[in-house]
Amino acid sequence: MQRFTRRVPVTMKKSLPIVFILITVMLDAMGIGLILPIMPDLIREVQGGSLANAALWGGVLASAFAVMQFLFSPVVGNLSDRFGRRPVMLVSLFAMAIDYLIMAFAGSIWLLLVGRILGGITAATHSTANAYMADISKPEEKAANFGLIGAAFGLGFVLGPMIGGMLGTLGTRAPFYAAAALSMLNFLLGAMVLKETVTDAIRRPFTWTRANPLGAFRAVSRLPGISRLLWVYFIYSVALYVYPAIWAYFTQESFGWSPQMIGISLGLFGITAALVQAVLIRLVLRWWGERNTVIFGLGFDFVTFGLLAVVRNGMLALVLTPIAALGAVVSPALQGIMSKAVPDNAQGELQGVLGSVHALSMVVSPMLMTSVFAVFAQRESSFYLPGAPFILSMVLLAVGLVLFMRKPLSE
Repeated sequence: MQRFTRRVPVTMKKSLPIVFILITVMLDAMGIGLILPIMPDLIREVQGGSLANAALWGGVLASAFAVMQFLFSPVVGNLSDRFGRRPVMLVSLFAMAIDYLIMAFAGSIWLLLVGRILGGITAATHSTANAYMADISKPEEKAANFGLIGAAFGLGFVLGPMIGGMLGTLGTRAPFYAAAALSMLNFLLGAMVLKETVTDAIRRPFTWTRANPLGAFRAVSRLPGISRLLWVYFIYSVALYVYPAIWAYFTQESFGWSPQMIGISLGLFGITAALVQAVLIRLVLRWWGERNTVIFGLGFDFVTFGLLAVVRNGMLALVLTPIAALGAVVSPALQGIMSKAVPDNAQGELQGVLGSVHALSMVVSPMLMTSVFAVFAQRESSFYLPGAPFILSMVLLAVGLVLFMRKPLSE
């Protein structure tokens, strides 16, 4: 009995920081989705004009968020390699709470833009969270633990729009107050439970030549095989982003789905992806290893994208949606391979680079996929195919698969 009572606090002490990291990532994702349902009304409230004009400003705000994330993810990652994960995480969370309050009180479109810029910078906490998880994981555990982070992000992405839509009934500012309160509560939890993992043995000086995106890419790319894997990660991210980029337009055009039905389908995808990355990936990694898991995921997505491109039955598309989420094993497996190939004192830098790559894909993919959809969704066109963006994603996945299989990275 005495042994048991002594062990419990130790176990809780070890698990609380992991719980905090997962909550932080979930809140990052919720923060993105929480405000989506009310943004059209909020933009028209502060700017006036039509819904089409609000959509244009919504695109500007989303792009500003992604560009800032691209620019600052390596900076935040390198700062965490120098000053530690704990202070960087806590400062970012505090700034995130302030950002949501700015958005809550914003009376002009320009103040909303300032809020999105600050939000993009603070969203770089995702790279620090990944670096923290890499610090506390054994090499053979890294891919599976990155899967937990992916699951937390997926869960937040599902919960965010649902909660935002409900809070939106209380007014356009209510979701921002809720997001600010959640961020501040998480800040307080982190201040109490988060332990530092960067020791003097792996601490590294901060230099702007490595902290800017191009410098960080160059530094990380010098490691054997990493440059090729970064390209695979980017290509995969662009291909996978076809879902949020065109799903609402594609399903409405092809099946006449309502916003509620679109929300249900995206929720199914997000929940299944979270379960895959939290549970299934551990079994897959145990059976096949990281390299074969990446190959399986890319091949599986290739097939499901092909089916979605030509499906004409809405019920079949709904069935395919959660099945398609099985390909979500790719990202954590790729991250695990790269994390094991990078020194302990560069984990923050690597995760910062991956954050920038992901942010860049969020800038490129929507423009690319919606442009392809606009061309092939014209009913008077001689080649009408609303699912054409999925075919483009298939081509990208094939390129990524060939690039990945060219030469195994020594593990």
